[in-house]
Amino acid sequence: MVYKCKGEIVAKDVLARKVPYSIEAEQSVLGCILISNVVANELCSTLSVDDFYSGIHQTIFLVMKDLMLKNQPIDYVTLISELEKTGKLSEIGGMDYITTLTNAVPTASNYKYYTDILTEQSKLRKLLELGNTISAKCYDGENSKDVIEYIEKVLTDIATEKRGGLTHIAESVEEASKKFEDIAKNPNAITGLKTGYFALDKALNGGLQKGGLFLLAARPGVGKTSLAMNIVTNSALDSNAVVAVFSLEMTNVELAQRAVCSVATVDMKKALNGELSADDWTALWASRKKLKESNIYVSDTSGVTVSRIISECRRIKREHGLDLVMIDYLQLMASDSTKSQQNREQEVANITKNLKNAAKDLNVPILLLSQLSRGPEQRTDHRPMLADLRESGAIEQDADSVMFIYNPDKYTADETKKMGMVELIVAKNRHGETPTIKLKFNSEYTTFTSTTADAEAGSLEKSMPQFKKRPGKEDLNGEEIPSKITPLDDSGIADDIW
Repeated sequence: MVYKCKGEIVAKDVLARKVPYSIEAEQSVLGCILISNVVANELCSTLSVDDFYSGIHQTIFLVMKDLMLKNQPIDYVTLISELEKTGKLSEIGGMDYITTLTNAVPTASNYKYYTDILTEQSKLRKLLELGNTISAKCYDGENSKDVIEYIEKVLTDIATEKRGGLTHIAESVEEASKKFEDIAKNPNAITGLKTGYFALDKALNGGLQKGGLFLLAARPGVGKTSLAMNIVTNSALDSNAVVAVFSLEMTNVELAQRAVCSVATVDMKKALNGELSADDWTALWASRKKLKESNIYVSDTSGVTVSRIISECRRIKREHGLDLVMIDYLQLMASDSTKSQQNREQEVANITKNLKNAAKDLNVPILLLSQLSRGPEQRTDHRPMLADLRESGAIEQDADSVMFIYNPDKYTADETKKMGMVELIVAKNRHGETPTIKLKFNSEYTTFTSTTADAEAGSLEKSMPQFKKRPGKEDLNGEEIPSKITPLDDSGIADDIW
């Protein structure tokens, strides 16, 4: 049964529903604080006054927090004394109610159980409040995009709420020691997300680490998108990683073409001209199948903002998990700032700062591509330097690692002297060394491969093949290759890959 109220249709049973709270849990939590100083120190630091529904309990908890801040013990005597001083004792029910709280629990040993009930009810109330706020925003005519971003942010904050504040270092020390122990047992173990390049993983102390911002920069046409996509496909196919790709320059189909041909080790020019052999088609179809089954998600929205990226990443993480974010590239991103007075340098500084914060909040590595200034073109030694980062020195400051691609063939006119060798220069590494890593660039496949004799990469690198095994019929698992295949074009190769 429904009735109208101020133009809205409201169900009677909705109005009659009880707001989620547990008086018993609230009393038990306050009782545990009163009988245990250890529990008092923990809960007064981690709980919020909003976690309590009862106004009486909110008042009592605030007084308890004040006592803790004054470095005074929290017990029956001190609490009553402080309530009397502030004139709130009668407001909360007098000494009798404090006695009731003290007697609510015989021991504080089950405080975590009571706290879990308390915080669960608090989350449900926050969700109800979110629903009310959504209604208000919609009735006020706010932009739907802004409302959706707000919903995703609040939902993620509620779902991943950390009872933060200062915590004892013991737990962190234990975790760090465990990491060292695992590395000692297996020095070649990868503790982060594998990039597919052992020398790079080693330089980054075990791959792309969670919460890190990794900058990959180069002059146009050197292959930064190709290398980034190689890292994306390597991590997705070899480590089953969930990857979000934001391409501000290329379309989804263009990226898919590169990925399919790279994984298949098929010449993309031949594919686009319809000149593939039967073996090429077998490899291409097997590559197609692998990528369709991968966990790669791509957005080719132009001028995307950091807030939009975070919103999309939160959704993917909530629905599928998330292990890596790749953004191509920084200079094409739009600023979230509404300050018209900001110049581009300030905008880029805000973007990189927010991306670093996003990496920490999402707990995933972000691989950010960037263009370089014309500085390398104007020097005899064309190797990039940190000073060549375009538009802002904040890029270098915010990034955990800065890597440059240097291709000497770009500056060699004589075709016979071009070697196809590329230097990946780790110019900044917050947590490790800054080596220069040799890679082979196979432009026909848009693929970078490890060199077989890289002295800086260790024995494991030397034993690695230049190419991974090319996909074949055994990778198709019985899937038939179409008997009649038309030449590939820009729109046909990847219609259903992502």
